[in-house]
Amino acid sequence: MNVGIAPHTSPAYLALNSLRTYLNDQILGQENLVERLLIGLLADGHLLVEGPPGLAKTRAVKALAQGIMADFRRLQFTPDMLPADLTGSDIYRPETGGFHFQRGPLFHNLILADEINRAPAKVQSALLEAMGEHQISVGSATYPLPDLFLVMATQNPIEHEGTYPLPEAQLDRFMLHTLVDYPDRATTLRIMALSRRETKNARELPLPATPLTQDVIFAARREVLDLALADSVAEYIAALVEATRIPEKYSPKLAEWLRWGASPRAAIAMERGARALAWLDGRDYVSPEDVQAIAPDALRHRLLLDYTAQARGITSQDCVVELLRQVPAP
Repeated sequence: MNVGIAPHTSPAYLALNSLRTYLNDQILGQENLVERLLIGLLADGHLLVEGPPGLAKTRAVKALAQGIMADFRRLQFTPDMLPADLTGSDIYRPETGGFHFQRGPLFHNLILADEINRAPAKVQSALLEAMGEHQISVGSATYPLPDLFLVMATQNPIEHEGTYPLPEAQLDRFMLHTLVDYPDRATTLRIMALSRRETKNARELPLPATPLTQDVIFAARREVLDLALADSVAEYIAALVEATRIPEKYSPKLAEWLRWGASPRAAIAMERGARALAWLDGRDYVSPEDVQAIAPDALRHRLLLDYTAQARGITSQDCVVELLRQVPAP
């Protein structure tokens, strides 16, 4: 472990804390979403964000792109999309008699996949390689994606007509599945005032004083990986994942509710998410509370419920609550 600089005094931490303040000033009432975006940025993971329309999901990624020196692209997923609309394709050039690869929008640093569940499965699966391997294969050629590459996908839980459920393999590629909800009345008043100010300024988001360079992001990631993780906390993460696979060992309820458990990616997501959460909190160690705070977002999309449990209204969130209740923390 690198103990030369505590997280709360490192230049990378101070820069990320300024970015967090900027984002919270622009995305009112969604502190949890802002925190999850920063965790994804620090842990090199992708986010699936679910919530009703109009809760600043698009605005959040746009503000993040303005806060760092990175390319941003918003993709509106529709039923008539093709995989090449994401990856790009080989274009024939008559003047040379050969093909030239025209890069698609996935070659940007920050991608907003808006209403991802409106695209058919073959388009959704085009994201699998990009999200898992940081590369794209077209024909016989493979093209690397930028070192800084983050996908935030959104889906609307209200409208189901014309949507395609995400396949389990793609859901597992998302580090976190975050739920967003409506702000309270006081925050709504602040949002109205902010909208009036922006309308006077041609609807432009104010720029941060000093956008972060990508080198700062990579330095922060190294500090996150240097945080102390006790063996007992690592065992706790492994036990939580095991409890989704062997639920009868921990709880009769879980055994009745769960049909399929979480993959090793869930353990990786919880460890890295807990590390990023501890780092953002200014600590140089990971606590069991960090694991418990990140567990719902890391697990809810990776659990497959029995159909009888679903018929009774049991949700994956209920399963996570039961997991945290039954698996002893260190």
